[in-house]
Amino acid sequence: MATSSPAATAAASVATDPPASRRTSKLLIGLVAVLGLAVAGPAAYVFVLPRFTEHAAAETAKAPVPEKPIFLLLEPLTVNLQSEGRSRFLQIGMALKVRDEQAKAQIVEFMPELRSRLLVLLSNRPPESLVTSEDKARLATEIHSALNAPLAEGLPELGIASVSFNSFVVQ
Repeated sequence: MATSSPAATAAASVATDPPASRRTSKLLIGLVAVLGLAVAGPAAYVFVLPRFTEHAAAETAKAPVPEKPIFLLLEPLTVNLQSEGRSRFLQIGMALKVRDEQAKAQIVEFMPELRSRLLVLLSNRPPESLVTSEDKARLATEIHSALNAPLAEGLPELGIASVSFNSFVVQ
């Protein structure tokens, strides 16, 4: 019978260990890599993704698209001013900023009545009441109130947002 010596048995076990340790180290490296990816994915989702979404949300929020304004230009008006001695007049051109197309259509339809309101409001004013920028701002507010008033009892306001002067001449 062949008996093997203890040295031969040890040599045989050393010869079989290196392939087992190589498999173990490859398996260990693979497990560490998979575990690292499993931890890195959720960590990136929690810590990095909110920064990108906040930045994108901030860009979207800070760049709202302004609503396109709707202006209606009025023909210039010339009215007599109240003066002692010589004749004085006011020539004024203006634009109305309206809220929507429906308001614009209604203003165009009732333009003769609105021009009449303007003539009554502007005529027989003293020329001294139209000199400073505060006077002109006050006049714009008065014009806005007069023109925006309902055309008949029970009807809503006309939808005029503001009044702007294009020309303003007092002579």
